[in-house]
Amino acid sequence: MDLKNNVALVTGGASGLGRGTVEYLVSKGAKVAILDINDDKAKEVVDLLGADNVSYFNTNVMEEESVQNAIDGIKETFGKLNFVINCAGTGYGARILGRKGPHPLDIFKFIIDLNLVGTFNVMRLGAELIDKNEPDEKGERGVIINTASIAGYEGQIGQSAYSASKAGVIGLTLTAARDLARHNIRVCTIAPGIFDTPLMQLAKDENKETLLEATQFPHRFGHVDEYAQLAEHIISNTYLNGETIRLDSAMRMGPK
Repeated sequence: MDLKNNVALVTGGASGLGRGTVEYLVSKGAKVAILDINDDKAKEVVDLLGADNVSYFNTNVMEEESVQNAIDGIKETFGKLNFVINCAGTGYGARILGRKGPHPLDIFKFIIDLNLVGTFNVMRLGAELIDKNEPDEKGERGVIINTASIAGYEGQIGQSAYSASKAGVIGLTLTAARDLARHNIRVCTIAPGIFDTPLMQLAKDENKETLLEATQFPHRFGHVDEYAQLAEHIISNTYLNGETIRLDSAMRMGPK
């Protein structure tokens, strides 16, 4: 499918990978709806790119009503939806059994709820609106791209919640592609390695260096536009479906 004159929904679009994707999609002629909870940062993006190109919907991806309101707003604002790109998520560091006792169960549930259930929630409600499109010349109605992590394969010490949530997104990919095939909707997942995002910038320098040692070539952090470029390729390559693609400079994470 083409980006130009089509509409994308990007969760977590006010910062990090999401913001980079929003800016890239708009540069390619797409209209974009940002679903996020950070009003100030989202307003920055809208002011930068223009209200004609970007709309913001304050949305808690974990809540059905909140996401449905955003979907209804997209339909009213743009008249359609072609692409869902799920970037919203966060992590939490704690061992299953640490110095202060067992891993907090409520936090484990929250990470699963945000990263996995939130992804599923937006995907299912977004797919319903995509399904109303007439198929294009290639027979497609739309594309859904979810975001996992290489931690979904190689979780480090203290990443139980995050790794489990991202492994769930990976496991969801093929099933979702099969479920939505009859609706002419493709589903793929991107599993990034270490990227230069605001979250990564908060990490200690020694932790960054340890992570960088595991990269191969190029020997650096990923750039957000590289994530967006892969999203564009998934959208444009009609034969890509049901696949999780690592974007990680051949990195394999060690235990810590």
